Amino acid sequence: MSLVIRNLQRVIPIRRAPLRSKIEIHLKAGEFPQPDFPDDYNLGDIFLGVEYIFHQCQENEDYNDVLTVTATHGLCHLLGFTHSTEAEWQQMFQKEKAVLDELGRRTGTRLQPLTRGLFGGS
Repeated sequence: MSLVIRNLQRVIPIRRAPLRSKIEIHLKAGEFPQPDFPDDYNLGDIFLGVEYIFHQCQENEDYNDVLTVTATHGLCHLLGFTHSTEAEWQQMFQKEKAVLDELGRRTGTRLQPLTRGLFGGS
């Protein structure tokens, strides 16, 4: 569980504490946990600043596409992917691309993963 303080400039994680004291999970990015309790299937929350995302869209960008790509990026973070190093970023980028390619195949759209540093390292 995380406690987060939000203001208009940034999000500040304050403290991380496990929901159950005896849980110890060692997963690599992209591996799925095998929870003991149904409530443990919750990976976390994704908060999207939809108004901010709308204002950040370029003239030639579709808002719904940008929102979908941003949500996919957040989902990858919930699955354990990060982009602190070039190698981690490449791994996360490939996972985002695979998910977006599948979404595009099913919906007939062409979605591109976020580029590095687009949201200041989010």
